[in-house]
Amino acid sequence: MHAYRTHNCGQLRASDVGSNARLSGWVHRKRDHGGLLFIDLRDHYGLTQCVVTPSNKNFERLERLRVESVVTLTGEVIARSEETKNPNLPTGDVELQVGEVTVQSEAEELPLPVFAEPEYPEEIRLKYRFLDLRRETLHKNIVMRTKIIAEMRRAMTEAKFTEYSTPILTASSPEGARDFLVPSRIHPGKFYALPQAPQVYKQLIMVSGFDRYFQIAPCFRDEDPRADRLPGEFYQLDLEMSYVTQEDVLATMEPVIRSVFETFAEGKPVTQEFRRIAYEDAIRTYGSDKPDLRNPIEMQDVSEHFRGSGFKVFAGMLEKDPAVQVWAIPAKTGGSRAFCDRMNSWAQGEGQPGLGYIFWRDGDNGVEGSGPIAKNIGEERTEAIRTQLGLESGDAVFFAAGDPKKFASFAGAARTRAGEELGLVDKDKFELCWIVDFPFYEWDEDNKKVEFGHNPFSMPQGGMDALTNEEPLSIKAFQYDMVCNGFEIASGGIRNHIPETMVKAFEIAGLDRATVEERFGGLYNAFRYGAPPHGGMAAGVDRIVMLLLGAQNLREITMFPMNQQAQDLLMGSPGEADAAQLKELHLRHTGLEK
Repeated sequence: MHAYRTHNCGQLRASDVGSNARLSGWVHRKRDHGGLLFIDLRDHYGLTQCVVTPSNKNFERLERLRVESVVTLTGEVIARSEETKNPNLPTGDVELQVGEVTVQSEAEELPLPVFAEPEYPEEIRLKYRFLDLRRETLHKNIVMRTKIIAEMRRAMTEAKFTEYSTPILTASSPEGARDFLVPSRIHPGKFYALPQAPQVYKQLIMVSGFDRYFQIAPCFRDEDPRADRLPGEFYQLDLEMSYVTQEDVLATMEPVIRSVFETFAEGKPVTQEFRRIAYEDAIRTYGSDKPDLRNPIEMQDVSEHFRGSGFKVFAGMLEKDPAVQVWAIPAKTGGSRAFCDRMNSWAQGEGQPGLGYIFWRDGDNGVEGSGPIAKNIGEERTEAIRTQLGLESGDAVFFAAGDPKKFASFAGAARTRAGEELGLVDKDKFELCWIVDFPFYEWDEDNKKVEFGHNPFSMPQGGMDALTNEEPLSIKAFQYDMVCNGFEIASGGIRNHIPETMVKAFEIAGLDRATVEERFGGLYNAFRYGAPPHGGMAAGVDRIVMLLLGAQNLREITMFPMNQQAQDLLMGSPGEADAAQLKELHLRHTGLEK
């Protein structure tokens, strides 16, 4: 018989009754019932109930043994009685009647309970992550993460992509976030950077004559953490293709991502045909470039109903500034004063003066609008708004006014708030779409200059002709995002592979040719020797896993995450380097500022 186990803890079945078995695992739970000691033994594969009689010479030792100790138990597999069978366990028809006992490792008093998974402070969970990972939910999440990644690899291979690895120690990147720098020992005063993404390398792979590259790539960015983005590192399904248009990339990757979602959606509907929504339309309709399409609310421009109206606040704004618009946020079933007042209070909590509204209810003359705005603009305009928005008695509408560039995100947040509060969002499906036609440039108000709106390596729509003859802020990019349930899960673009077009694009953003050649010399030089048209994207592995598992935080699907202060409490990093290490790296610690 094997020294540790003949079966794992999720393996025994009724067909094993009468045979001898040896199991090894952690003592998950102990129960003393009428002189019999029941031990739930757990390993990676499952859980088996083991019973110890008082006649067993190890009975008292097992009684004293703390949970989470590791033991090897040998005995006979016996059938449970009908009333004691556990239908919730694959091993629930049997139990192991313990004969021999070997204690492999005794556990000290636990700082973190494993059984029943009670809520516990995150600091403790991260410091003792090895205990936290023993908990069933987190353990299953991590296993499922590996299966999702395996499905990504399978789907990409089936789509004729080949996995290539790119360097981890590289040069500083223009991706937009802070780099993690690594000092060079043999090149004093110089630094490597950990890759924010394999962007340049995957383009060089295309220039090198390969095609359809992909990689489950680690990426490193020194960013502030949040719920949907961990500090330090994250992983993405990175890919690039040669001789493709934007439509080719979208058509290739849509079935890949849909397949991954369908495989792990547990029966929840998954979008079959991804909508293509222009960036400007997404902002105007949803107030966001990552809209949650499960929310049926779509905003509309209702400026004309207020122009010259008795509601002087909006009418005056529209008269003074041609950039001003009034947007309506329709709220089906929201037609009560109590709900409208709650939304108004929420808006004030967001730093807004308030949130104007109209709600409709049945009156003597049919459906009537109520609220201060309805009184000011009159019945005819109120009815015109209701008709445009397709609202009925019991519905409401909220209004945002001003320059859309300044209020669009707030209007989008109000849309989200109303949809959530009214229960309009269908939580049991995955709604995916593409956002396309992003602005190539945007205006940096702080520095009073034009800068790239997204990826600087994207091809502008219209190419050199657009860069030369069009107003920069009007140029669109061959840039696209994939969005699911309000999260951006992928981003990509068709690349700017022509050296002179690349230089011109950066010149408009304030970087001259010499700077481009210095900072992006590897890519620029490669393009000078024949570069195929190419494009690709990167999908966020962590966000996709989080969505599929219904997790609220990336820490629930990541094995060893950092905390909100970018610290690894388990390993104690970042840590200090001693004087010898610093000297070898040609570094000197200047001390913390007081």
